[in-house]
Amino acid sequence: MEYLHRIADEILQLRLEAFGAVQIKGPKWCGKTTTAEMHAKSIIKMQNPDTREGYLATARTKPSLLLKGETPRLIDEWQVAPVLWDAVRNAVDERRQKGQFILTGSTVVDDENGEIMHSGTGRISQMLMFPMSLFESKESNGSISLMELFDNKELDIDGLQSELSIEQLVFAACRGGWPASLDDMSDAAKLLIANDYVNVICEEDISRVDKRQRNPSLARLIMRSYARNVCTLAKKTGMLADVSVEMENTAMSTFDDYVTALEKLFVVSDIEAWSPAIRSKTVIRTGKKRCFIDPSIAVAALGLTPEMLELDLNTFGFIFECLCMRDLKAYSAAAGGRLSYYHDRTGLEADAVLHLSDGRYALIECKLGSRDIEEASKHLLELRNLIEKKNEDSPIKIKLPDLLIVLTGGDMAYTRKDGVKIVPIGCLKN
Repeated sequence: MEYLHRIADEILQLRLEAFGAVQIKGPKWCGKTTTAEMHAKSIIKMQNPDTREGYLATARTKPSLLLKGETPRLIDEWQVAPVLWDAVRNAVDERRQKGQFILTGSTVVDDENGEIMHSGTGRISQMLMFPMSLFESKESNGSISLMELFDNKELDIDGLQSELSIEQLVFAACRGGWPASLDDMSDAAKLLIANDYVNVICEEDISRVDKRQRNPSLARLIMRSYARNVCTLAKKTGMLADVSVEMENTAMSTFDDYVTALEKLFVVSDIEAWSPAIRSKTVIRTGKKRCFIDPSIAVAALGLTPEMLELDLNTFGFIFECLCMRDLKAYSAAAGGRLSYYHDRTGLEADAVLHLSDGRYALIECKLGSRDIEEASKHLLELRNLIEKKNEDSPIKIKLPDLLIVLTGGDMAYTRKDGVKIVPIGCLKN
């Protein structure tokens, strides 16, 4: 089978040049192991049922024996034996060579038993891998580079076109960015991947993540409530009330515990608020925007189908925003990208604020149809003007946005006279 190039390939290669070991984190089934295998020269899989018990016995007795092999050596699902973390750190110190180990895993490890003694800072670099973006799955034609837009404000994008129809976008969001869903099989089979993902999370992984038994039915209800509120500023109290309709007496502490477990599994991926000093603190909303690591999780949790969403594009608008968040995270990863959002009580908003590690940032609105482009552009311009006005009245200046972008499900890219870039998601790449 053909290996589809991942944005993570360059990030991993660079980190292997700079550090003794690299940990690839991210949701299960997103392709971490496959990508790591492309860079590794020897592999040990801790969850291989034929060898697992032997590996665990060795890890308890002399973990350094598991590190022997040609480098870079991949240790897949290393968290099965957390002691390997310190063994890797120690080996990096002793060998004093770069690119020795790659660690992969699908959960955040809470070291409650004290098995990990050192953070690994300076020895083990950590990178987050996402499900496949539309460019990685070869559905976006990649005619517009996000980083080129940052580097060249005068980049001519006028007339560049996406080949993705709304129907194709709907299917891509329902199928998700899971590499297995791109195999040669029927569309119905491809859609089963995300459904099975949700089932495994609720039935198995939510209890395995920290060895605490949790109720699969409650996990489903919480994921469904999250999905109903995807890409909104829904409060926890409202989602808890939603869950309590079907499961009474669910406490907020229980709700928080389940959400924390879903975060450790990289399933839930909320967006933090951007709160620049341009309004009164009481005006700017600071709650989290509810989001999943991949839009297909929301679709599967709600039991929706492409056919249902094609008849309800209002609901798909929220799913589309989740897809945009996934792709923006993937495309900006090499530049240290992180996402926030802006929303105040006057109605002024930016669906996403994309921050790069060098301080540059873009204000972004995600709009499925062309009818909303005008209003979205107006919001972005008003927010930029608000920052300019604040700078006039304050000795402490806030950096102006480097880009104003409306991401659309439409087919044509162009730059408006006011400078706002209209970019179809089917044209975008890293």
